[in-house]
Amino acid sequence: MKNINPTQTTAWKKLAEHYKEVKNLEIKELFEKDPGRASEFTLEWEDLYLDFSKNRITSKTRGLLNELAEECALPEAIEAYFTGEAINRTENRPVLHTALRAAEDAVIEVDGENVISEVQEVKRRIEKFTNSVIDGSKKGYTGLAFTDVVNIGIGGSDLGPSMVTEALKHYNNHLKVHFVSNVDGDHVHELIQDLNPETTLFLVVSKTFTTQETRSNATTIRNWFRKKSPQEAVSKHFVAVSTNIEKVEEFGIDIQNVFPMWDWVGGRFSLWSAVGLSVSLAVGYNNFEALLKGAQKMDRHFRETDLSENIPVQLAMLSVWYNNFFDAESEAVIPYTQYLHRLPAYLQQAIMESNGKSVDRNGKKVDYQTGTLIWGEPGTNSQHAFFQLIHQGTKLVPADFIGFKKSLFGDTDHHNKLMANFFAQTEALLQGKTPQEVIKELEEKGMSREALEELLPFKVFEGNKPTNTVLFDKLTPESLGKLVAMYEHKIFVQGVIWNIFSYDQWGVELGKQLASNILEEIENKQLNDHDSSTKNLLKFFLQ
Repeated sequence: MKNINPTQTTAWKKLAEHYKEVKNLEIKELFEKDPGRASEFTLEWEDLYLDFSKNRITSKTRGLLNELAEECALPEAIEAYFTGEAINRTENRPVLHTALRAAEDAVIEVDGENVISEVQEVKRRIEKFTNSVIDGSKKGYTGLAFTDVVNIGIGGSDLGPSMVTEALKHYNNHLKVHFVSNVDGDHVHELIQDLNPETTLFLVVSKTFTTQETRSNATTIRNWFRKKSPQEAVSKHFVAVSTNIEKVEEFGIDIQNVFPMWDWVGGRFSLWSAVGLSVSLAVGYNNFEALLKGAQKMDRHFRETDLSENIPVQLAMLSVWYNNFFDAESEAVIPYTQYLHRLPAYLQQAIMESNGKSVDRNGKKVDYQTGTLIWGEPGTNSQHAFFQLIHQGTKLVPADFIGFKKSLFGDTDHHNKLMANFFAQTEALLQGKTPQEVIKELEEKGMSREALEELLPFKVFEGNKPTNTVLFDKLTPESLGKLVAMYEHKIFVQGVIWNIFSYDQWGVELGKQLASNILEEIENKQLNDHDSSTKNLLKFFLQ
């Protein structure tokens, strides 16, 4: 990909001038002046409806943002992304999670080899394994069918699968799927105390099979399992998703129960691979395949659609607009379904680990903002929590509202109330409440003038808060696949514009290295050199 400092482009300079003209515009006034605004700033594709009209943008803004994308060579970057060029240059790897859901007849080469045939073979193995566990033909060491599945992993080996499994809970079969990620021993011991070793299947998901948290949890669980079962039973109850066959065999897992990973798939984008085995087991392979199909459809939309009509591109460019011109440091993600309660946590890793970079693709320190802080909770819970800050706080927080036209259980009473709040909140964030409206409201309640004037400033809402509304027909495996892939591609576009490498994560390494050293000191009760704060803390811990 080309190395282009975005701030040196013509489009960026035009945007900087344009920002001075529009920074104080009221969105509601834009609606008043243009009756067709909602239609102009809406994109409809398959079962997805995106309304981004409630943003501090005009047609000129949108045109300039598209110019910036063109000037930063986004179309060429998209092709490099999909065709297997080594765009993760610091690790000399392609970025091909899209290949995991590509069509069976696609041709995507890595080092001259078409990887699709290997991907399809792994998918067939996932299907066969999934079906055998669900139908009970694959059994534990005592001949009993499996009732529980425990996914042992961390980061991308946990957040994606756990988010999707929760999101698709409506489609679950009889298997109970659990997740262990944190190295907190209380967590793992709390889980295993209620499990039956004879009917539990364990998935150890780790590319290197050396990740401290995953190794520790897997070892603790294996030790618990072996106290209750013969040693040879491990091979029937433990499955690995890894590239390190030697370490897997040392652990005691049968080589036939190892599913591969590829270095051209980053961990935080790996749920589409065998890392998603827990998802397939939870909802059945057909639903897992539908998830991939939805993502594949979004891939095609992203790759083939003009920038101006391209959903991930438009969302990414809006994010750049607020981050780099309005100095908005965070974005909220508000799904109006409890099923997606893990989506903000998943996106925190996907977005902040990808674009939390301060060095550009030339290896030079950037002098502009990259990355955004991601946070959120489901509506309507979040309305009774942090919405106060969004409505009346001092920070500008652009927000994505994600909703569904139909509920899964068909309870229209509940769903109508949920969606009434969904639509009302974006309108309230847009409109606000003027002093005149507050005065009228309080006068109608019979409040005295003195009391009214005292209360007035606290009841005013300035409004003009930007939101995107993402609306699907229904939460299905396919629509979820589209949603997750949409955010994946948004991340990619932001990285291209900010001229950073989105697919390495060196910032994760330093803390791991220091933790390894400190663990040795704790175990040996022998402290080495540290800053005075860390040294005092360690002394207090070891007392």
